[in-house]
Amino acid sequence: MMGRQTPFSDGSGAAAAEMALVLPLLLTLMMGSVELGSYIYNEHILVKAVRDGARYAARQNFANYSACSGEPGGTVPAETRALVRTSLLAGGSDRFADIEDVDITLAVSCTTTAAPITGPTETMEGIYRGAANGAPIILVSASVSYTPVIGTAFGFSGVGFNIVATEEAAVMGL
Repeated sequence: MMGRQTPFSDGSGAAAAEMALVLPLLLTLMMGSVELGSYIYNEHILVKAVRDGARYAARQNFANYSACSGEPGGTVPAETRALVRTSLLAGGSDRFADIEDVDITLAVSCTTTAAPITGPTETMEGIYRGAANGAPIILVSASVSYTPVIGTAFGFSGVGFNIVATEEAAVMGL
């Protein structure tokens, strides 16, 4: 004997209804993961670029760092910016579509003492001995606006989201 069927006991459309309820959440999670991965990847590229620029600038001649403020002298600023932008000194294609030289800043400061984590503060020795201003330190930083990968299709423009990286290195004058 067959049981009595009511209009609400038919489950043939249940899977489709459940999928319609869950699909927006699944798409949001998937697209959000892709966008977050893209942001982290672009941030990694910028951090590496700024680190390479600081290392390059720190290995230039001490003559380019006679002042303890402003930018270094000579061709160091232009070459460092080219290295951060393109990963090449001679230029090439930019790592980011909208990066410009004004997005990359270089600043020099000097210190006459070294403060270790533990113990007393020490005066400069080695290659910095006799330097009137102390050890020059180069600070390279860059800020690039983030361009979303798939967010524009879903109403996320990315306007106002910037990727920022900063690196500091003691000038070695090698």
